[in-house]
Amino acid sequence: MTLPGAVFDVESVDAVVLDIEGTTSATGFVVDVLYPYSRSRFGALLAERSGAPEVVRAVAQVRELIDEPGADAVLVEKTLNAWLDEDRKATPLKTLQGIIWSEGFARGDLVSHFYDDVLPALRAWHAAGLRLYVYSSGSVAAQRAWFASTPEGDLLSLVSGLYDTENAGPKQEPESYRRIAEATGTTDPSRLLFLSDRPGELDAARAAGWRTVGIRRPGEPYYEQGVGDHPQAGTFDGISITGSTSSTGSTSSTSSGSTT
Repeated sequence: MTLPGAVFDVESVDAVVLDIEGTTSATGFVVDVLYPYSRSRFGALLAERSGAPEVVRAVAQVRELIDEPGADAVLVEKTLNAWLDEDRKATPLKTLQGIIWSEGFARGDLVSHFYDDVLPALRAWHAAGLRLYVYSSGSVAAQRAWFASTPEGDLLSLVSGLYDTENAGPKQEPESYRRIAEATGTTDPSRLLFLSDRPGELDAARAAGWRTVGIRRPGEPYYEQGVGDHPQAGTFDGISITGSTSSTGSTSSTSSGSTT
């Protein structure tokens, strides 16, 4: 399906920041494949690696969020599963999922999913000199494994940085996007382009001075809701970007689709 007005140009962009779920990749894959995979392994992780620093920190965060300082592993696991059912973007849940998914990808149990239009666009943008970053509610560990275990092999080299709710902050708060801009060394936030399917995230990025494009893919949870008054595209093929290389003053242009 082609969305009206889905083809447009975004000028003077130095970097593209990508959401994953619903934007580069199908929400259905995350919910139907990754969630059950982590659910089946929470208990073992909590039992076998209770002393690992990341697990200790995540369990402490769970206890704080449910106001149960003495919560045992059984209650922690029950809470994680309840958050999964709610699709809650809780940082400790994402941390523990990230550990489990990273190991699953490393073992070859899992291979990440990307929509067909995404990887060609990312390669083209990267080749044109645009920096690519990821900002997802999934943990940095999960993001790293995701890009290292694609159907086309390890593509982590395409990405210059990874951000999640722990190192950047909640995705619907403008301050999180300001932190990312600072971390990437971007002095002009209007040179950052954020791609997401969620209007609240797009609003927050724009409030921080970023450019935004809403990705609306039929079948995704936010498709019917739309992306408010943000520019929109149905696929990455509908985005044409002119990248600006500030250090040399030159420009490079790439398009993942027709601009007619």
